[in-house]
Amino acid sequence: MDGGRAAAGGADPSPVAAPPHPSAPSSAPVDVSSFTHTPCYCEENIYMLCKELIRIGVADPMGTDLYVVFISNEERKVPLWHQKASNSDDGFICWDYHVICIQSRRNKGEVLDLVWDLDSDLPFPCPFSQYVSDAIQPLAFGDSIYRRLFRMVHTPLFLQSFASDRSHMKDPAGNWIQLPPKYDPIVAADGTTNNLKDYIAMSKEDVVDLESMVNDVYSNKHGVVVNETILPRFFSRPPGSHH
Repeated sequence: MDGGRAAAGGADPSPVAAPPHPSAPSSAPVDVSSFTHTPCYCEENIYMLCKELIRIGVADPMGTDLYVVFISNEERKVPLWHQKASNSDDGFICWDYHVICIQSRRNKGEVLDLVWDLDSDLPFPCPFSQYVSDAIQPLAFGDSIYRRLFRMVHTPLFLQSFASDRSHMKDPAGNWIQLPPKYDPIVAADGTTNNLKDYIAMSKEDVVDLESMVNDVYSNKHGVVVNETILPRFFSRPPGSHH
């Protein structure tokens, strides 16, 4: 997440009035400030967040209820709202890519889907439906170059497979564009040292339908790519239909 910015373009960015959102758990056990956060390293921030949610028992022991979601597109121009790094009142910003975590709980008929976004000013965690309508604002850009694509990776696979040597944050002379996290670079279980581009790169030709998504998201280490129409449909499926 290199922090590319874009103006709202003069268009009214406000979403169409939406039905009330379900509230996030009132007794949230964690605070956003308790998580590791290095500006512009959102992929590592989410990696560390997933490990922490597992450690403190907010997520399943293996992280099976968590999904890491990379948001990008062919042009690396991803408009989102309610981002803390924005200079506008509505939190509008245009990232080159962004990474969030979606937690999907299905328990005795209860459906609880939450978004963990360390860079958002929405509730933390935020009900999935609220995040979609307020931060993503589906269909705001139609089929333009700004349409958002989502690479969804099951967290148990992500924690085993992801690696970054942070070279994307160095200029041609080898100087840091943004200072890196203080901990060592993340290395995959198989010894891979850098595959960040494999997660960020996505195009509309990569988009799969809901059936393929359900079949492949639990086995593909790089996840599956969906559009903003399919993403909510995956999480709106009834209890018992998840892996």
